[in-house]
Amino acid sequence: MMQKKNLLISGVTLVEILIAIVIASIMMMALFTSYNVVNKSYTQVSDRGSISRINRNVISMLLKDIRMAGYYDINAQRFSSNELHPILITKDRECDKIVIVYGDRELDGGVVKFPLYQVTYQCKNSRLPDMKAPKNSQGKYPTLKLRAIYKTKKKWDSSSNNWADPATDGNTKTYAANLVVDYVEDLTFNPIDKNGKLIFPIPSVSQNSEKLNKIRSIDIALILRSTDEFYRNEKERITESLSDDTIEIRNSKETDKFLRDAIIVTAYARNIGTN
Repeated sequence: MMQKKNLLISGVTLVEILIAIVIASIMMMALFTSYNVVNKSYTQVSDRGSISRINRNVISMLLKDIRMAGYYDINAQRFSSNELHPILITKDRECDKIVIVYGDRELDGGVVKFPLYQVTYQCKNSRLPDMKAPKNSQGKYPTLKLRAIYKTKKKWDSSSNNWADPATDGNTKTYAANLVVDYVEDLTFNPIDKNGKLIFPIPSVSQNSEKLNKIRSIDIALILRSTDEFYRNEKERITESLSDDTIEIRNSKETDKFLRDAIIVTAYARNIGTN
C-alpha cells in the first residue's frame, strides 16, 4: 500500500530545474537589455530638453534687456555722455560682449526717481574642471576649454557722472558679475539697421559712432555644449554660428561625443531712435 502511494508523488528532475533557470535567466537578460535601451533613450531626450531649455532661458533674458535699450521715462532728465549709448557691442573671435543702457521709473520714499542702469553680458573662461584631462603638476584638473556668460548691472551716479560700483553702491537692484550659464562655446551679437543689413564696421564710441543710433535690432547666436557625453560614437561635429565681416566665420569643429544646442534669434531695440 505504501509503495503504491509513493508512485503517485510527482516532482521535477535536476535537468528540468536547470532548464527553467536558463529560461528565466534569458528572460531577465532580455528585460534588463530593454530597460537599458529605454532608460538611455529617456536620458538622451531629457538631456536634449535640458540644454535646449537653458539656452532658451538665456536668450529670453537677452531679449528682455535688449528691448529695453535706450528707454527713458518721458519725465526723466536727458543728458548726453559717451557712457550712455543704448547699445555697445565688442566683437571677439570666440565670444562677443554687449553693454545695454536704459532708464527706469521708481518710487523711493514717496519720491519718483528716474535711475539709469547699465547691463553687461560678457564671457569669461569657464572655471569648471575638466575631469577627463590629465592632472597638472599641482595635482589638479585643468579647466574646461569653454566659456561662461556673466551679467553685471550698474546704476548711474549723477554726482560722479559715472557708473557706480555695484559692490559698494548699496543698491539691491545692482550686482557685480554674476554667472548666467556655463558650457558656452559661442555668443555672437550683430547690429542690424532699419533695412535689415549688418552695420559694418561694428559701431563703437571711437569708430563709426554715428551708426550707434542706427541700430534697430540685434542678431543673437548662442551655442551651448552638453555637460556629459551624449552620442555613442566619437566623430567630427560642426556647429555653425553667425558670421560677420570683422572676423572669420566662427563655425565650431570638434571631434567628441558631446551635444551642442544653437539658437539664433533677432532682438528688436524698439526704444532707439528712428532717424
